[in-house]
Amino acid sequence: MLDRLKLYLFNLYFYVLFVLVSVSVISVLTATVTFLGVFFFPPRKTYKWFRRAISWYGKTVMAIPFPFIRIRYERIEKKGTRGPYIFVCNHRSAVDPFLIGVLPNEIVQIVNVWPFRLPVLGMYAKFSGYLNIRMMPREEFMLRASQLLSDGVSIVFFPEGTRSTHKKMGTFHGAAFRLALASKVSMVPLCIAGAEKIFPKGSTLLRPGTIRMRQLRAIPWDEYKQLTAFAFKNRVWKILDEELSKMENMA
Repeated sequence: MLDRLKLYLFNLYFYVLFVLVSVSVISVLTATVTFLGVFFFPPRKTYKWFRRAISWYGKTVMAIPFPFIRIRYERIEKKGTRGPYIFVCNHRSAVDPFLIGVLPNEIVQIVNVWPFRLPVLGMYAKFSGYLNIRMMPREEFMLRASQLLSDGVSIVFFPEGTRSTHKKMGTFHGAAFRLALASKVSMVPLCIAGAEKIFPKGSTLLRPGTIRMRQLRAIPWDEYKQLTAFAFKNRVWKILDEELSKMENMA
């Protein structure tokens, strides 16, 4: 009974701060970026700062429950090109999109319908160039995603399409891998472990714990150019699956 009370108090603490921080941070970021965009920045740079603002907001939100919830981010490949990259992540929790804020790259996420329906954040997603893969023809998606990569913007995919209900990943959709083959951009597998325990699917209660993120070695064009999209997605699925197993065995 006492442990349950502590959990409720922890969540009360988090959600109150979440609302207060969201209102204040989003207001400040929106006003600042809009002002700079109207008076100083060209459109391309304004979009960049909207993307950065989303990352800062994500980092701020994920810092609220510290030290009860800790995020550990590590890179296997310490040195590499600046990108752009196509990031491919496993997806077990609703907090996963917020976690992407730890990446140092300029990022656009490939999302479903619901993020665009969020108050204010939906506006940010549109201004930042986030792509709703389910609401546009394949040709338009490929064109707009390729343009983002040409502009130096990295793209994040959750190729399962929805959160998995257990630790085994679901089947990957092929859009990320078709885009990689068309754009010749390096692909980076990104493992997320522990988020499903922090915020389980079907629950509104956060639980204390640790989330581990591991950015694996980039897979350059030369290593996958001979593959079909189907073979490439199966290879990346296996890479993520094996690495996630290692991370969970170490926990």
